[in-house]
Amino acid sequence: MNNQCGTSPIVGFRFTLSPMTSDFVSVIKGALNETDLQNVWRHTDDVSTVIRGRSEHVFDVAKAVLSHATKTGAHVSMSGTFSVGCPGDTTGDNLLDVTSELANGKVATQYVSSQFALYPLGDAEYMDIIYEEIDFAKARGVFNESMHYASGIHGDIEPVFSFYEATFDRVRAKTSHVVMTVTISVNSPSHEGQNNA
Repeated sequence: MNNQCGTSPIVGFRFTLSPMTSDFVSVIKGALNETDLQNVWRHTDDVSTVIRGRSEHVFDVAKAVLSHATKTGAHVSMSGTFSVGCPGDTTGDNLLDVTSELANGKVATQYVSSQFALYPLGDAEYMDIIYEEIDFAKARGVFNESMHYASGIHGDIEPVFSFYEATFDRVRAKTSHVVMTVTISVNSPSHEGQNNA
Protein backbone atom coordinates (compact mmCIF):
# COMPACT_ATOMS: atom_id res chain seq x y z
CA MET A 1 0.00 0.00 0.00
CA ASN A 2 1.17 3.50 -0.83
CA ASN A 3 1.60 5.39 2.44
CA GLN A 4 3.07 8.50 0.84
CA CYS A 5 0.86 11.58 0.73
CA GLY A 6 -0.30 12.47 -2.74
CA THR A 7 0.70 15.53 -4.71
CA SER A 8 -2.50 15.80 -6.75
CA PRO A 9 -4.17 19.22 -6.61
CA ILE A 10 -7.59 17.56 -6.58
CA VAL A 11 -9.73 18.68 -3.65
CA GLY A 12 -12.71 16.58 -2.66
CA PHE A 13 -15.73 17.27 -0.48
CA ARG A 14 -18.11 14.50 0.56
CA PHE A 15 -21.19 15.85 2.30
CA THR A 16 -24.63 14.99 3.53
CA LEU A 17 -27.37 17.58 3.34
CA SER A 18 -30.10 17.17 5.97
CA PRO A 19 -33.22 19.35 5.63
CA MET A 20 -35.44 19.12 8.72
CA THR A 21 -38.64 18.80 6.70
CA SER A 22 -40.82 16.00 5.38
CA ASP A 23 -40.16 17.37 1.89
CA PHE A 24 -36.42 16.75 2.24
CA VAL A 25 -36.05 15.00 -1.13
CA SER A 26 -37.17 18.02 -3.14
CA VAL A 27 -34.99 20.34 -1.02
CA ILE A 28 -31.87 18.24 -1.63
CA LYS A 29 -32.54 17.65 -5.33
CA GLY A 30 -33.58 21.26 -5.82
CA ALA A 31 -30.38 22.56 -4.24
CA LEU A 32 -28.23 20.36 -6.47
CA ASN A 33 -30.23 21.26 -9.59
CA GLU A 34 -30.05 25.00 -8.88
CA THR A 35 -26.28 24.92 -8.34
CA ASP A 36 -23.99 25.29 -11.35
CA LEU A 37 -21.83 22.17 -11.20
CA GLN A 38 -19.95 22.63 -14.46
CA ASN A 39 -16.55 23.13 -12.79
CA VAL A 40 -16.64 20.06 -10.51
CA TRP A 41 -17.08 16.33 -10.90
CA ARG A 42 -20.10 15.18 -8.87
CA HIS A 43 -21.63 11.90 -7.77
CA THR A 44 -24.64 11.45 -5.48
CA ASP A 45 -25.66 8.16 -3.86
CA ASP A 46 -28.22 7.19 -1.22
CA VAL A 47 -26.08 8.56 1.63
CA SER A 48 -24.05 11.51 0.40
CA THR A 49 -22.72 13.59 -2.48
CA VAL A 50 -19.08 13.98 -3.44
CA ILE A 51 -17.66 16.82 -5.50
CA ARG A 52 -14.08 16.93 -6.82
CA GLY A 53 -11.98 19.50 -8.60
CA ARG A 54 -10.00 22.64 -7.91
CA SER A 55 -10.26 24.10 -4.43
CA GLU A 56 -12.00 27.34 -5.42
CA HIS A 57 -14.71 25.49 -7.35
CA VAL A 58 -15.30 22.87 -4.66
CA PHE A 59 -15.87 25.56 -2.02
CA ASP A 60 -17.97 27.62 -4.46
CA VAL A 61 -20.28 24.67 -5.12
CA ALA A 62 -20.50 23.64 -1.45
CA LYS A 63 -21.58 27.15 -0.47
CA ALA A 64 -24.11 27.41 -3.32
CA VAL A 65 -25.70 24.03 -2.53
CA LEU A 66 -26.17 24.99 1.11
CA SER A 67 -27.54 28.41 0.19
CA HIS A 68 -30.10 26.97 -2.23
CA ALA A 69 -31.18 24.36 0.31
CA THR A 70 -32.02 27.03 2.88
CA LYS A 71 -34.27 29.17 0.67
CA THR A 72 -37.46 27.60 1.97
CA GLY A 73 -36.62 28.66 5.51
CA ALA A 74 -36.43 25.06 6.70
CA HIS A 75 -33.74 24.14 9.21
CA VAL A 76 -30.92 22.55 7.19
CA SER A 77 -27.61 21.05 8.21
CA MET A 78 -24.65 20.11 6.05
CA SER A 79 -21.98 17.73 7.34
CA GLY A 80 -18.96 16.81 5.30
CA THR A 81 -15.26 16.25 4.84
CA PHE A 82 -12.86 18.23 2.68
CA SER A 83 -9.69 16.38 1.70
CA VAL A 84 -6.58 16.86 -0.42
CA GLY A 85 -3.44 14.77 -0.84
CA CYS A 86 -4.86 11.44 0.34
CA PRO A 87 -2.42 8.60 -0.50
CA GLY A 88 -5.34 6.47 -1.69
CA ASP A 89 -6.78 9.15 -3.96
CA THR A 90 -6.89 8.76 -7.73
CA THR A 91 -6.43 11.23 -10.55
CA GLY A 92 -9.73 10.21 -12.13
CA ASP A 93 -13.15 11.73 -11.59
CA ASN A 94 -12.07 15.35 -11.53
CA LEU A 95 -12.23 18.60 -13.45
CA LEU A 96 -8.96 20.51 -13.17
CA ASP A 97 -8.56 22.01 -16.63
CA VAL A 98 -11.30 24.61 -16.23
CA THR A 99 -11.55 28.36 -15.93
CA SER A 100 -10.71 29.97 -12.59
CA GLU A 101 -13.92 32.01 -12.82
CA LEU A 102 -16.46 30.84 -10.26
CA ALA A 103 -19.68 29.42 -11.67
CA ASN A 104 -21.86 30.38 -8.70
CA GLY A 105 -20.20 33.29 -6.90
CA LYS A 106 -21.74 35.23 -4.04
CA VAL A 107 -24.94 34.03 -2.39
CA ALA A 108 -27.65 35.76 -0.38
CA THR A 109 -26.96 36.88 3.19
CA GLN A 110 -27.63 34.01 5.59
CA TYR A 111 -26.56 33.42 9.19
CA VAL A 112 -24.82 30.08 9.69
CA SER A 113 -23.47 28.39 12.79
CA SER A 114 -20.86 25.71 12.27
CA GLN A 115 -18.14 23.59 13.77
CA PHE A 116 -14.94 22.38 12.15
CA ALA A 117 -12.01 20.13 12.91
CA LEU A 118 -8.71 20.35 11.07
CA TYR A 119 -6.29 17.46 10.49
CA PRO A 120 -2.84 18.28 9.01
CA LEU A 121 -2.00 14.59 8.62
CA GLY A 122 1.58 13.43 8.91
CA ASP A 123 2.85 16.75 10.23
CA ALA A 124 4.65 16.55 13.57
CA GLU A 125 3.78 20.19 14.24
CA TYR A 126 0.06 19.64 13.67
CA MET A 127 -1.10 21.31 16.88
CA ASP A 128 0.82 24.49 16.08
CA ILE A 129 -0.84 24.55 12.66
CA ILE A 130 -4.31 24.07 14.18
CA TYR A 131 -3.76 26.84 16.74
CA GLU A 132 -2.61 29.16 13.96
CA GLU A 133 -5.86 28.59 12.10
CA ILE A 134 -7.95 29.19 15.22
CA ASP A 135 -6.15 32.52 15.61
CA PHE A 136 -6.83 33.15 11.91
CA ALA A 137 -10.57 32.57 12.54
CA LYS A 138 -10.48 35.05 15.40
CA ALA A 139 -8.75 37.62 13.20
CA ARG A 140 -11.40 37.06 10.52
CA GLY A 141 -14.17 37.69 13.05
CA VAL A 142 -15.88 34.32 12.53
CA PHE A 143 -14.67 32.42 15.60
CA ASN A 144 -17.51 31.49 17.93
CA GLU A 145 -16.19 29.23 20.71
CA SER A 146 -13.80 26.49 21.71
CA MET A 147 -15.28 23.07 22.38
CA HIS A 148 -14.31 19.44 22.68
CA TYR A 149 -13.11 17.94 19.38
CA ALA A 150 -13.99 21.00 17.26
CA SER A 151 -14.03 24.79 17.05
CA GLY A 152 -17.13 26.88 16.52
CA ILE A 153 -17.35 29.20 13.50
CA HIS A 154 -20.31 31.46 12.80
CA GLY A 155 -21.52 34.52 10.92
CA ASP A 156 -22.81 35.29 7.46
CA ILE A 157 -22.39 32.46 4.97
CA GLU A 158 -19.94 34.42 2.78
CA PRO A 159 -17.24 35.19 5.39
CA VAL A 160 -17.70 31.74 6.96
CA PHE A 161 -17.05 29.93 3.67
CA SER A 162 -14.30 32.41 2.82
CA PHE A 163 -12.60 31.45 6.08
CA TYR A 164 -13.00 27.72 5.45
CA GLU A 165 -11.53 27.98 1.96
CA ALA A 166 -8.67 30.21 3.10
CA THR A 167 -7.74 28.07 6.11
CA PHE A 168 -7.88 24.86 4.06
CA ASP A 169 -5.60 26.36 1.39
CA ARG A 170 -3.26 27.84 4.02
CA VAL A 171 -2.78 24.45 5.64
CA ARG A 172 -2.38 22.53 2.38
CA ALA A 173 0.48 24.90 1.52
CA LYS A 174 2.29 23.50 4.58
CA THR A 175 1.05 19.90 4.71
CA SER A 176 0.50 17.63 1.72
CA HIS A 177 -2.41 15.64 3.19
CA VAL A 178 -5.12 17.76 4.81
CA VAL A 179 -8.56 16.76 6.04
CA MET A 180 -11.13 19.23 7.36
CA THR A 181 -14.53 18.23 8.69
CA VAL A 182 -17.40 20.70 8.91
CA THR A 183 -20.92 20.66 10.26
CA ILE A 184 -23.04 23.67 9.36
CA SER A 185 -26.48 24.57 10.68
CA VAL A 186 -28.79 27.10 9.01
CA ASN A 187 -32.28 28.34 9.92
CA SER A 188 -32.17 26.60 13.29
CA PRO A 189 -34.84 27.76 15.77
CA SER A 190 -31.97 28.43 18.18
CA HIS A 191 -30.59 31.07 15.79
CA GLU A 192 -33.52 33.43 16.30
CA GLY A 193 -32.37 37.03 16.63
CA GLN A 194 -28.90 36.42 15.18
CA ASN A 195 -27.39 39.25 13.20
CA ASN A 196 -27.09 38.34 9.51
CA ALA A 197 -24.75 41.20 8.72
